[in-house]
Amino acid sequence: MLLRTSRQRGPFPRWDFLFALPLLAACSLAQADATELVTRLCVSCHGEGGNSSAPAIPRLAGQQADHIAKQLEDFISGKRENAAMAPFLAQIQAADITGLATYYAEQTPSGPRPRGNKKAVAAGKRLYEDGNTRTDVPACFGCHQPEGAGNHRYPRLAGQHAAYTLAQMKQFKAGTRSNDKARIMRAVAARMSEAEMVAVSEYLATLP
Repeated sequence: MLLRTSRQRGPFPRWDFLFALPLLAACSLAQADATELVTRLCVSCHGEGGNSSAPAIPRLAGQQADHIAKQLEDFISGKRENAAMAPFLAQIQAADITGLATYYAEQTPSGPRPRGNKKAVAAGKRLYEDGNTRTDVPACFGCHQPEGAGNHRYPRLAGQHAAYTLAQMKQFKAGTRSNDKARIMRAVAARMSEAEMVAVSEYLATLP
């Protein structure tokens, strides 16, 4: 005999929950796999929950999942290179990418870094919000959103280590990093002075 739930309507039983069980099991397994990979491969550098304490290593907690997935795909394909990442990337499969990206996107950022040079932070805030019309540097928030939150297309920058952000902008300017969409970051960084890149990096590090 088939049992109906108290919410069952009509002459036939509802099987929705039965069809959902395999999906829920698959999701739980994927989450377990991602957690195992994070513990085995990622924590030593990126820290617990993706809140790296090393200035040169990016903080991943709360980062946009689409951005993390893209970077992993680019690292694996060789479109983006990092010698320190290479031995860990060798242990990641394409099927692992979504789980890892989702895991880090769901983590809670530990908060902004301590405020640095106040003058640089103030200059960075102006540049982030208004750009530099004299040199055609656009306002950063147009892509990275107010408060550096990012979206499905552009990464979250809020609370990122200033040293890491600065290093990436320098790489974009030099062309040694070239996996930006539509060459946007390379074009923007090419117009920025080093002082402007330092200022923006310092400002972003103060955002929650």
